[in-house]
Amino acid sequence: MAKTKAELNSKHKPIYVIAGKEDSLVGLECEKLLDRLLKPQQRATGFFNADAAEVSVAEVLDELRTLPFLTQTRVVLVKNADDFVSENRPLLEKYFDNPSPTGILILTVSSWPGNTKLARRLPKVGELLNIVSPKPWQLPDYLIRYANDAHNKRLTSDAARLLIELTGDDLPLLYNEIDKLALFAHAEKAITPQHVESLTGHNRLFNAFAVIDAITGGDVAQAVSRMRKMFAEDKTAEYTVVGAFAFHFRRLFDAKVLLEKGVSQNETAERLRIWYDKDGFFAQLRKMSLEQIGAMLRQLAETDYAIKTGRTKAETAIERLVLTLPSGMAKYQSSFSDK
Repeated sequence: MAKTKAELNSKHKPIYVIAGKEDSLVGLECEKLLDRLLKPQQRATGFFNADAAEVSVAEVLDELRTLPFLTQTRVVLVKNADDFVSENRPLLEKYFDNPSPTGILILTVSSWPGNTKLARRLPKVGELLNIVSPKPWQLPDYLIRYANDAHNKRLTSDAARLLIELTGDDLPLLYNEIDKLALFAHAEKAITPQHVESLTGHNRLFNAFAVIDAITGGDVAQAVSRMRKMFAEDKTAEYTVVGAFAFHFRRLFDAKVLLEKGVSQNETAERLRIWYDKDGFFAQLRKMSLEQIGAMLRQLAETDYAIKTGRTKAETAIERLVLTLPSGMAKYQSSFSDK
């Protein structure tokens, strides 16, 4: 016996509201929902993407009530719909009372107050997806779950933390990196720190290494040139560059501590997983004191805070840092030499 359209669509809600203040996270959730509702080849005929600032409520309702073609449902998306909802509440309230049996409405908004008629009616006909940005300490768990759910891969805790350190805390960007890592480690069950360093970290760490090498060699112009090349070649550099520099300086700091404790150079390299250009790494290390490296880490922390709070842009801040590092290193080297 053939199923009715209502029975076929029973696994989907007629209305979805995605609420959150982080546009990137809301957009990510929206794409996940669309993937559940429509196959890629169905979007051409079964999807209407409305511009909230230009579309009328009448057009949206007409699209929802239009019989789907080559699909079982017609999906209508209205992004950034806060004003759209406020301006069209009476008609939307009527629609919430009697939604189309073949249409699915998706609204993305920055907030969804619970004291409105629409909010009270939504649970009966739809679903609210409330997007809350994870706290920094929650990010590794988010990434581990995503790797398992999206790719059936085990992302180790160390790999998750290293990925955040190298990439930053932008969740969609981190998910994108995991997508690439899953392909890179396709034959293996787990994504490890070695995978992260080889794929995600290699270019960023190499570039950071090259800039720092120019600084310790006293060639500021070359350091600035290499830094600008980083931004030109890597479109995600504004999110990842501080992490790459900080990661390298932390390894320098840890290596200096181990060497001063009497640990051999080979064992230090093995403990800290220094595989690429070990001779170059330790040559850099010999040019810096522990105090200098600590000072660089403090400056990077201040730079990271300034970028995240909008006080400066990443490229400007890093270039300023590169220009001031040699004088700062000389100051610390002088005070270290006087002891």
